[in-house]
Amino acid sequence: MNSATSNSVSSSSDSIYKKVRNNGCVTLIGMAGAGKTTVGRALANQMGWTQVDTDHLIEAAYGTNLQAVTDMMTKEEFLDVEGSVLCKVDAERTVLSTGGSAVYRKAAMEHLAGLGPVVFLEVSTPIILERIARNPNRGLAIAPGQTIEDLIAERYALYNAYADFILHADELDPDQCAKAIVDWLKS
Repeated sequence: MNSATSNSVSSSSDSIYKKVRNNGCVTLIGMAGAGKTTVGRALANQMGWTQVDTDHLIEAAYGTNLQAVTDMMTKEEFLDVEGSVLCKVDAERTVLSTGGSAVYRKAAMEHLAGLGPVVFLEVSTPIILERIARNPNRGLAIAPGQTIEDLIAERYALYNAYADFILHADELDPDQCAKAIVDWLKS
């Protein structure tokens, strides 16, 4: 597809997403286990866009899984790495599913907000705890002695501060979450 064709297709299809500027991105934030990757895939499918899990960008940079990356660093070192990777994201028409700790680095969140709207997938603590228990090797950025409940309390204020839209996702499946986000983007 040549550049002129690509631009005309992008412009006509993106015009329905009033909250997305200049063929930008939609970024999903929230706790580990909130469903950012799964909802991101559903959202990208509904929008006809691509989806990128930013944890995979970190894995690609280090050539190993995220748990191994977090295990080799302190929490602060990992947050610096994650922030650096997020600041380098340059994409259009992409749904970005971030790691739960993305909100710890202001520069990273400002960069992502500059790419387009930020959506907080809010899920209740019991659901988060159950989902994390099912996948304990997900690469959680947690300090020694810190509990998941501590993380939730610490992060929710940040998620709320950076979110353009908060989706209460407890009772919704991934396709319903995606539809709610699309409806909000169109409004």
